[in-house]
Amino acid sequence: MFGFGLLSGLIFLPLVGAAFILLLRGDDEATRNNIRWTALITTLVTFALSLWAWKLFDPSTAAFQLVEERSWLGAGLTYKLGVDGMSMPFVLLTTFLMPFCIGASWVSIEHRVKEYMVCFLVLETLMIGVFSALDLVLFYVFFEGGLIPMFLIIGVWGGKRRIYASFKFFLYTLIGSLLMLLAIMAMYGVAGTTDITVLLKTDFPVSMQKYLWLAFFASFAVKMPMWPVHTWLPDAHVEAPTAGSVILAGILLKMGGYGFIRFSLPMFPDASQYFAPMVWTLSIIAIVYTSLVALVQEDMKKLIAYSSVAHMGFVTMGLFAMNTQGVQGAVFQMVSHGFVSGALFLCVGVVYDRIHTRDIAAYGGLVQRMPLYAFVFMVFTMANVGLPGTSGFVGEFLTLVGAFGANPWVAFFATTGVILSAAYALYLYRRVIFGVLEKPALVGITDLDAREIALFTPLLLLTIYYGVHPGPILDACAASVEHLVRGFDAALAATKTAALALH
Repeated sequence: MFGFGLLSGLIFLPLVGAAFILLLRGDDEATRNNIRWTALITTLVTFALSLWAWKLFDPSTAAFQLVEERSWLGAGLTYKLGVDGMSMPFVLLTTFLMPFCIGASWVSIEHRVKEYMVCFLVLETLMIGVFSALDLVLFYVFFEGGLIPMFLIIGVWGGKRRIYASFKFFLYTLIGSLLMLLAIMAMYGVAGTTDITVLLKTDFPVSMQKYLWLAFFASFAVKMPMWPVHTWLPDAHVEAPTAGSVILAGILLKMGGYGFIRFSLPMFPDASQYFAPMVWTLSIIAIVYTSLVALVQEDMKKLIAYSSVAHMGFVTMGLFAMNTQGVQGAVFQMVSHGFVSGALFLCVGVVYDRIHTRDIAAYGGLVQRMPLYAFVFMVFTMANVGLPGTSGFVGEFLTLVGAFGANPWVAFFATTGVILSAAYALYLYRRVIFGVLEKPALVGITDLDAREIALFTPLLLLTIYYGVHPGPILDACAASVEHLVRGFDAALAATKTAALALH
């Protein structure tokens, strides 16, 4: 089995880098630079290893690949890893974004650099584990384990209200996931195993599906986050350091959507159909309401945070359309949002590092002093709006097409969110970039330096490339999405046949 052990290497390589960093002694500038370089090299090597995994990956099949399985806790609980077309893109997205987080923290993080870099490397291990786990208990360990380093990143290196934001983030996500743990125990009682490949073939009773679906929904809805359990996200984003916001928006939010794809839709198809109208309603509220809230924000980070909630509304809407266009669009939207939202938070970090404020009113006329920054910010703003030619358009368009096929009214109301997103994004851009440069603090502000240009260039190129040529992402998940939709339709047809037989 060529490739055996590769996923374990991806998962545990960041831990090796973290262990090496812990061995470094001293707190002088030279040691801190060694720590930064070690973290950067570790994330770059991990990304290179993920590209090798991608080279071995066959997108033409829906089967799990690069599978490794070893005995773990006994009683049907195994250490089992594998990827398919709906998890491999998120593994790549995780390893791709991590070097940007290290690069964005190079200058801004000056105290406890060792602990900071260790937290990020441990977080990378846990995030890759979430997208690679093929055992439900193993998935839960990785899923919940990610709370700890993120809690520390916000609580130690965050802003003035970092303690409040970190505890709110921790408690919201932990309480939701406790219900998922109960559901895992119930599923183990029925199937006698937590092997995800076995559970995907297990027919749970319809009455039981509803309770299991709600328990998983409690965890994934908070993680995405969906309205009305989204209130932890703006606080977490505002208080988190720049790199924390990048990884929170780029990866951690996607764990909720991935959970719906991996568990809720294929394992509980009847319950998914039953609760689809509720999810559509919550998605529309998220798209419209949080877009309106974004319009009145005075903090740049908080505005982008609310826009993330709105964009995740398109994801849940597309997923529960339960057709090929909707699910593919949701996957693409999550990957694209990882690039675009991460880049927008980096844009905020650039000016915050110079002026030390995120207040929109403190800016204006930056195009006169920062033309390169104005150009970069413009591209990612347009992608956030969903302008054709950027990756933001493809995901939104496909989710709307999928929603229209399932329920035209859902697509109609969701389309208003596209208009509102243009309103708040362009409003932010106009106030920050255009106008008269009259604030004294902005007179000496400098444009992007070489490090910042190196950070933005790959993100900018990918945003344009996938907007013009979305094929690589869509092709990677096509077989798995088709398998999911066919399995979903077959399960619903079997349920209807059984219901008719009873009558």
